[in-house]
Amino acid sequence: MATKIRLQRHGKKGKPFYYIVVADARAPRDGRFIERVGSYNPNTNPATIDINFEKTLEWVNNGAQPTDTCRAILSYKGVLYKKHLQGGVKKGALTEEQAETKFAEWLDQKDSKITGKKSNLNAAKDEARKLALIAEAKKKEDKAAAIAAKNAPVAEEVEEEATEAPAEEAAADTETEAESAE
Repeated sequence: MATKIRLQRHGKKGKPFYYIVVADARAPRDGRFIERVGSYNPNTNPATIDINFEKTLEWVNNGAQPTDTCRAILSYKGVLYKKHLQGGVKKGALTEEQAETKFAEWLDQKDSKITGKKSNLNAAKDEARKLALIAEAKKKEDKAAAIAAKNAPVAEEVEEEATEAPAEEAAADTETEAESAE
């Protein structure tokens, strides 16, 4: 029986959540499976991958073929690298201790890379929040200035009308004087 390691979709529309399962190649995507070996949530950043490392490595060593996406996930978690190192031990190119130290170094590098990405994402989120607060404060100040400008000219116009009225009366008086002089 040809077995595949593949994703089984769950979750609601637009919010997928996947189980990583070992299934017969002829079974439907969300149908029968032999064993569930992990889960994958692409909705988070970075994506959350929970996998039973030993069971997955056992299935890969027994010949289960991962699909393209599962191959990327298994590579990301180090299952395929561990299989590669075990192949080197079987051939005699490496000792078991060398393989373990190489894998431990790789895991440390991978963890530091992941924590770096998470910290960068958190820093970017904090920076975006600060910029949004600054933009909101500026918009609030502009709005307050616009309201003050809107309210202030009304009082000035009343004063101007009051000062313009006597000026118009004086102009009208001079016009009447000029007409009477003619």
